[in-house]
Amino acid sequence: MMDMVIAGHSFIEWALFSAIVLIMLALDLGVFHKKSHEVSVKEAMTWTVVWITLAMAFNAYVYFNVGKQAGLEFFTGYLIEKSLSLDNIFVISIIFKYFAVPSKYQHRVLFWGVFGALVFRLIFIFAGVALIQKFHWMIYVFGIFLVFTGVKMMFEKDKSMDVEQNPVVKFARKYLKLTPHYHHDNFSIMEGNVRKFTPLFLVLILIESTDLIFAVDSIPAILAITPDPFIVFTSNVFAILGLRSLYFALAGILEKFHFLKYSLAAILIFVGIKMSIVDFVKIPTNLSVIIIGLLLLLGVVVSLLKPDHGKNVPQ
Repeated sequence: MMDMVIAGHSFIEWALFSAIVLIMLALDLGVFHKKSHEVSVKEAMTWTVVWITLAMAFNAYVYFNVGKQAGLEFFTGYLIEKSLSLDNIFVISIIFKYFAVPSKYQHRVLFWGVFGALVFRLIFIFAGVALIQKFHWMIYVFGIFLVFTGVKMMFEKDKSMDVEQNPVVKFARKYLKLTPHYHHDNFSIMEGNVRKFTPLFLVLILIESTDLIFAVDSIPAILAITPDPFIVFTSNVFAILGLRSLYFALAGILEKFHFLKYSLAAILIFVGIKMSIVDFVKIPTNLSVIIIGLLLLLGVVVSLLKPDHGKNVPQ
């Protein structure tokens, strides 16, 4: 059993990773957030540090036990996913504000949203890897798609979201029995013999569906770094697991970094080009890390130097 190889990696490596994730999720929901409460910035920052520390510890394991190249690929994939999750945080903030989700219930929604995202990401990753292995030309399709997405993001106006016109919301309002008000942190309740869903459930499936849309960008972006499903999935998961604490830490100030949008767009364009030319020119992984890091730093610095959004952001 210990000698079993799954997707090019030993059973022990997959088991170690799974154990870390399951233990931390159990502690998160079963101990530290057993009762719904408003997450403070201090608590969010603490958990953000915990998740980043765990990710870097696992990165070190990969670097020294799987290989230096695998370690660099993990770090690059983690950095890309962490960067792109900033856009996800902004959309989550819009959804919470629109539905006026009480602060003390937001962590529960994000916990189950992330749990569902892990399952869908695993499916997406293995499907993407299988496509590239079977049809090599899909590399170019993914690469062109990333460049197109990056260019579109670069020139689109400020992100907005018409929640009521969202297909998921329209479907839920038409076919599900919904309660008009929240019932503590419950996703559904029984009224007589009828199961009804609360607005919290509507928020959950909306966040889940938006994550699937973001996965369409982020999964190919990491596949541009490595086709190894273990590295892609583990780096993706560690970045997603830290999304909840990052949301509570940054949601209130993320709008101040308005030039980050251009950094994220540039990152997508870069990894798209890297993926498209991989058969002709191989960009070293360590160089990719430096370029992605500099692009993020540039977005932060320019945002701080030019804080007046209305006057300084190019239209």
